[in-house]
Amino acid sequence: MANQVEPLLIKPLFQALQKERFTTISTVDFETKGPNVSAISWIIAPDMEHIRFAVDNRSRIVKNIEQNDLVVINIIANESCYSISGKANVKCEKMEGVPLKLALLEVEIQEVRDVMFYGSKISVEPAYEKTYDAVAAAKLDNQVIEAMKKGLC
Repeated sequence: MANQVEPLLIKPLFQALQKERFTTISTVDFETKGPNVSAISWIIAPDMEHIRFAVDNRSRIVKNIEQNDLVVINIIANESCYSISGKANVKCEKMEGVPLKLALLEVEIQEVRDVMFYGSKISVEPAYEKTYDAVAAAKLDNQVIEAMKKGLC
């Protein structure tokens, strides 16, 4: 059923956010003050009230959140499309145990909204594949996800 609103993650979304997946994040651009949308995949939910994600520490996402902490994460899961809004903060500018200079960010969830249009459901979730060395990608993904779960800074 469309347009359901919750104050925290519902169980299917929490389960969907236990591994890397395609999502988008919307921030307020620090220069234009307009919307900025980026695709991310290193994202997890450590609990029902928070979402953590990792991005290059030079990313525009980091600069945007430092200026305005309001974010919306869009996720397709549970046969629907969800908008998760909250306040984000930079937990650390360089994650430990990861070879890249990745920032760890955390969102305190304020609202989870089912935004799927009426009378429909998602029949196939988005899929993607890494276009660089598969072994190196898998190793890096595991390092990043484990560091995010532990909140290593």
